[in-house]
Amino acid sequence: MHSTPADGQTIVIAPSAPPPRAGYAWDQGHWRWDRGRYVWAPGHWRPVRASYRWVPGHWVQHGPNWRWVEGHWA
Repeated sequence: MHSTPADGQTIVIAPSAPPPRAGYAWDQGHWRWDRGRYVWAPGHWRPVRASYRWVPGHWVQHGPNWRWVEGHWA
């Protein structure tokens, strides 16, 4: 399903997550802070690193504010 909100961005709603892709890990989309507002950063595939696991990016509260921790291989 596609829709276009007032700011002109297309929103895609799918019935399930992307299928697994051999040799890649899915880096899910997230909201990022950009010039005083949140904007959607779409998900994408990242090549797998042998002997590592993907840790998704996430927001962490830091006092009264929030900080984005980038996804990374651990």
